[in-house]
Amino acid sequence: MSQLPNKVLNLPVLPLREVIIFPYMVVPLFVGREKSIWALEEASRFNNELFLVSQKDANILGPDKEDLFSVGTVASIIQMLRLPDNTIKVLIEGRYRARLVEFHSLPYGHMAKVAPFPPVTVDISRIEAHLRSIKTAFETYVKLNAKIPQELLINISNIADPERLCDFIVAHLTLRIQEKQKILEAVSIEDRLQILLEKIHGEIEIMNIEKKIRGRIKSQMEKSQKEYYLNEQMNAIQKELGQKEDGKTENEELEEKLHRLEMPLEARIKTEKEIKKLKSMSPMSAESAVIRNYVDWVLSLPWNHLSIDDNNLLKAENILEEEHFGLKEVKERILEYLAVRGIVKDKTKGTILCLWGPPGVGKTSIVRSIATALNRKFVRISLGGVRDEAEIRGHRRTYVGAMPGKIIHALKKAQTSNPVILLDEIDKMSSDFRGDPSSAMLEVLDPEQNKNFSDHYLELDYDLSKVLFVMTANDLSKVPGPLRDRMEIITISGYTPQEKLQIAKKYLLKKAEENNGLDRATLKIQDSLLLKIISSYTKEAGVRELERVLQSLARKVATKRVKELAENKELKEISQGVFSLNAKNIEKFLGPEKFISHPFEKIPQVGVVNGLAYTPYGGDVLHIEVLSFPGNGKLLVTGKLGEVMQESAKTALSFVRSLTSKLGVSGDWFEKNDLHIHVPEGATPKDGPSAGITMATAITSAITGIKVLQVWAMTGEITLRGKVLAIGGLKEKLLAAKQQGITHVVIPVQNAKDLVEIPQEITQGITIYSCSEMEQVLRLVLDLERPEAFLQVINGGLSGASLAGNGGEEEKLPEVAN
Repeated sequence: MSQLPNKVLNLPVLPLREVIIFPYMVVPLFVGREKSIWALEEASRFNNELFLVSQKDANILGPDKEDLFSVGTVASIIQMLRLPDNTIKVLIEGRYRARLVEFHSLPYGHMAKVAPFPPVTVDISRIEAHLRSIKTAFETYVKLNAKIPQELLINISNIADPERLCDFIVAHLTLRIQEKQKILEAVSIEDRLQILLEKIHGEIEIMNIEKKIRGRIKSQMEKSQKEYYLNEQMNAIQKELGQKEDGKTENEELEEKLHRLEMPLEARIKTEKEIKKLKSMSPMSAESAVIRNYVDWVLSLPWNHLSIDDNNLLKAENILEEEHFGLKEVKERILEYLAVRGIVKDKTKGTILCLWGPPGVGKTSIVRSIATALNRKFVRISLGGVRDEAEIRGHRRTYVGAMPGKIIHALKKAQTSNPVILLDEIDKMSSDFRGDPSSAMLEVLDPEQNKNFSDHYLELDYDLSKVLFVMTANDLSKVPGPLRDRMEIITISGYTPQEKLQIAKKYLLKKAEENNGLDRATLKIQDSLLLKIISSYTKEAGVRELERVLQSLARKVATKRVKELAENKELKEISQGVFSLNAKNIEKFLGPEKFISHPFEKIPQVGVVNGLAYTPYGGDVLHIEVLSFPGNGKLLVTGKLGEVMQESAKTALSFVRSLTSKLGVSGDWFEKNDLHIHVPEGATPKDGPSAGITMATAITSAITGIKVLQVWAMTGEITLRGKVLAIGGLKEKLLAAKQQGITHVVIPVQNAKDLVEIPQEITQGITIYSCSEMEQVLRLVLDLERPEAFLQVINGGLSGASLAGNGGEEEKLPEVAN
């Protein structure tokens, strides 16, 4: 061990930045600070000794005592050289450790009293064990660190002093200032060696990790270079074989398209992986074709491309008025929807509209008008006959020929993420062993879920919340409840004859002329003849059949003009004169009348009652017949009636049987007689509960023998207690009654409020009665107490204002004024 002074020394201080000088180290320093230069000059005037201590923060230019560590090294100046820029290059050798006792900051420099570390008794055997471990570890460190020369190991083997060996090794380790200062401050050589051994092992572990990382990076770079080289060779071979044109490869084009496309991060990452996989495959492999088709689909979708909405409500109103006649309530609801959507924009979840009504009333064209008003793309998806769930959500890519569903197809066709998508005929979907497509539609139409719609083929979330979905349906009863719950139903009723007349004059005639090469105003048809065509050649709620009739008429006129040109060679072109249709030539062009409106039978009938029905094609009058004959109490129901209508017949019979005492019928009459209920036009399916009171009235007439005036018609559901319940399609039913010449109609009380919305042209000439009990209906149509009084009413042509009820008291008829 070296001999250390045992007294406190007064030495100039040289603060060091980002470096620590250990004993036995010979280090060149460049000194530029004025106070540091003074310290060197002061030391050179005496015994060339000064105190070296490191700064805690290297950024401090004028350090004080609190900015310096408390332990440093006493060093001696070996050589000092002043450079032209007034800095000093000095060669310093560290001698021994010392602790800072007092610090004096002078205007021209720093002085300090320092005390050398006292000698410490050591265990030679323990020190020797530490030295061997350190030498072994340092050899490993030098082998891993290419910056340290191997000759350094020879110098270490020649050092016998533990302190000198420790300080020598520390000087060559890559440690932080704080770690080196910790070793410098250790008083005991054993503690110093222990800390040094830990630091060497830590550095070895770090260097091993760095070596692994470097090796991994190198192998990856070699692999990338190899792939690049092989790809270039493949490209050159393909060019020589003529299989590839000069320029960008298909994969490069896909990558460029992906780079330009704005899409969610998840979709981008997955597409990049698929393109990378595609690069490594042979272009002729089947898997390559599957991946390429998938990438094409992903890149062809308009992920974040939105069209700008036109929220001009006046423009939307004008478009709806120009393209559609009538439908006041429907237009008002659509304008309300567009107005709210324009105000809240994307702040609220969208409403799913469903237009419900018979065929041919303009549901599809209304949706097209909504798209035009909003300046959005319009796409129609036909759901009629869809049985497979994969039609909606796509097929898994594991299947051969897999494709996305109809929703993704529609978005690709629209090329925007916010089109108007018409889901046409949603009530025509059905389910089989391939799944239930209506269940798949739940996610599409639920504003809470469709933000993350997942197609089985894409396996990526697509945001459908900005799409405006509008559905159409003819029969809501066939739409599942959960799906119907997500819709806002807008009812579109059938057109009246007057509405059809205006539609034909404003739209259909012009369209027929344009489609068949006739000039405007070529066809001249009087309103009376148009009404005759509507009533005698069509039978529908909409105007499709009427349009076909007018198209047929226009074709015949065009054919007549062409024949004139062929017969008269002097004519150079087809004449475009006005063609007038009149009562004489209407059958010549359109044939005999297809639908003859039979007037009601004026003669009262037993067991025959007119019922009003609603069909997908509008309203209709059903002549329900009941016949009784001897038997054993059976009930026979015919006419291709549905399950609900058959149950209504049984309910009506049970109610009438409960009135046997009031009807004057013996209690065993039903055990000795059979009843046969028939609804004509037996080939046409019929269903629904609204014929309940009609059947009950017909059964009552059949078993009592009381005749029913045929000017009456009725509609309403019946209960076992004789309550009359509400029905639907009142407008269409009243229109059918008016066309049949019926003048008296019975409706449920609950439907009286609906009369306000029905046009006056329908109710004009019809006396409407609203009833809540079945006995009220029977007292209106039959006189159960005195049949002879009923005959007087018949002869009087319904001139009486009241009919006698049970108990002989007069009861006012529950009439609803028009």
